[in-house]
Amino acid sequence: MNKLIINSYDEFASHIGEELGTSKWLEITQDRINLFADATLDHQWIHTDVERAKTESPYKSTIAHGYLTMSLLPHFWNEIIEVNNIKMLVNYGMDKMKFGQPVLTGSRVRMTTKLHNIQNLRGVCKSEIEFKIEIENQRKPALEGIATFLYYFV
Repeated sequence: MNKLIINSYDEFASHIGEELGTSKWLEITQDRINLFADATLDHQWIHTDVERAKTESPYKSTIAHGYLTMSLLPHFWNEIIEVNNIKMLVNYGMDKMKFGQPVLTGSRVRMTTKLHNIQNLRGVCKSEIEFKIEIENQRKPALEGIATFLYYFV
């Protein structure tokens, strides 16, 4: 898997409508879920109580927080693309975000991306990236939407 290397706005814009890449698979462990629960103060049993989830959850397993899945986006994005010659990158927004199905503990996820739109806003590159976070061996994605980033090229 090769990272896409971008050195300028024009290089970035040349990929409009194209697949930009796919990240590596990442396992969602119970430890990762528990750490996220601690960080967000969201200890709902369906995420953290393994024994209760085995009997009471419709999934017979704990599941990752939806926002844990979403929070992996920057990690996956950095595996897919390297944007050089910038002063700063800002997470600007999320649109049309939809959770398709839960991520069961022990599942592996990855992200696929496509450049949906790009604009030069007085020297600031506004890029809209279609993304899907896929679950290994599952048809429906865990999460999909459009992430917007602002790149401040030098």
